[in-house]
Amino acid sequence: MGTTWGTIGGVFGVSLGVTVLVVVMFSLGVAAWARAGGGAPRHGAPRGRWDTVAAVAAVVCFAACLAIAAYGIDLIISG
Repeated sequence: MGTTWGTIGGVFGVSLGVTVLVVVMFSLGVAAWARAGGGAPRHGAPRGRWDTVAAVAAVVCFAACLAIAAYGIDLIISG
């Protein structure tokens, strides 16, 4: 029985890529959420269009992180 180093390297590469993707998506979500005001009301000032776009972008980034994590958990549990 031998070790297939190519397969181990492929798993390492995919794991590293997904990890970087999740970190970048989460960071973008935090930055967008901060730009949108972090959910805090602005003392009577209406929300601008870019605040709304930033809030939606933050939710999309966080949803992508959640979906990737849920898929990984599903692979581990049902695998």
